[in-house]
Amino acid sequence: MSKQQSIFKLAPACAALALAAAGLSLSAGAQAQNIKIGVVGPTTGALTQYGDMVREGVDTAIERVNAQGGINGKKLEAVLIDDGCEPKQGPVAANRVVNDKIGFVVGHVCSGATIAATDIYNNEGVVMVTPSATSPAVTDGKKYDFIFRTIGRDDQQGPAAANFILQKIKPAKVAVLHDKQSYGQGIATAVRDTLAKGGVSVAVFEGINAGDSDYSAVITKLKSAGVDFVYYGGYHPEMGLLLRQASEQGLKAKFMGPEGVGNPDINAIAGPAVEGMLVTLPADFTQNAANADIVKAFKDKKRNPGGAFQLTAYSATQVIADAIKGSGSTDPTKVADYLHKNSFDTPIGKVSWNKQGDLNNFEFEVFTWHKDGSKSAYK
Repeated sequence: MSKQQSIFKLAPACAALALAAAGLSLSAGAQAQNIKIGVVGPTTGALTQYGDMVREGVDTAIERVNAQGGINGKKLEAVLIDDGCEPKQGPVAANRVVNDKIGFVVGHVCSGATIAATDIYNNEGVVMVTPSATSPAVTDGKKYDFIFRTIGRDDQQGPAAANFILQKIKPAKVAVLHDKQSYGQGIATAVRDTLAKGGVSVAVFEGINAGDSDYSAVITKLKSAGVDFVYYGGYHPEMGLLLRQASEQGLKAKFMGPEGVGNPDINAIAGPAVEGMLVTLPADFTQNAANADIVKAFKDKKRNPGGAFQLTAYSATQVIADAIKGSGSTDPTKVADYLHKNSFDTPIGKVSWNKQGDLNNFEFEVFTWHKDGSKSAYK
């Protein structure tokens, strides 16, 4: 083969390589046009199911926005980031968001990790909307411009639970337990203080160690105190063990907890003892006829729209999308300003925020948990 023939033989191959490279460049360019939303929460650890709830909500919202053409021709793209629901991992995850130049976050999921990350987001100008972190410490005493919630606070949820106990249960002796963490201890304290204002003194107020496998000592203490009602501030793994071990030790008491215990995995831990547990959760927004299409979109993908955080996460994603569209910009500063100045129609109702990014209104309701994993509104 001559040199000239060799050149002509190589030319088509070079052209093909050039076209392939151009295709890759176009593909990368198209992907770069996506509006990225960091979805930050647990994909590892004992609380991964809460992260699953949030991701189901985010994914459903993104799919619906993209099916309608996206925002100004740009598609939304979820970027999943794990923080294990661990406070020490909150800043690590937040710094990854910043380093990846992501301007918007739905998350974090747990209050401890959220509290640890918010300074980074606010300082770096990243809009964060948490659908599940309820601790007042997320926002109290801060001058944040970029931090928002689509769920109420523990100082709303705790008093709602305590007033329910006062008005509906009227127990003889109450114990309030917590897991010594930001979320659990905060809501337990709110319950204790509201009960005290209502004239009910708490016989036992005590912290337990999250992750322990034996709570028999505290259950013995509750039995000795003659407690007939127990409120627990924390998450489902510990509540499940408390319920099971209380039943095994013959403690005849009604148990109640916040949305952190409202997880189907608790049934495997507690067994039949979970029947009748009371739990405060966001109102069942799936029953709103206006949400029928959204509920169907969840179910078409075999996702559960009725969990604690699916529709609050959907709403968090939606308000980000609506604010990008309304502000005409993907600049997080302009989007945050638009969020502060406007209200939004969402599956959880019309939402708006005060200066520190907390919802002006949010509705918690009390449900009865059943041994088959279902729940029903308390009657």
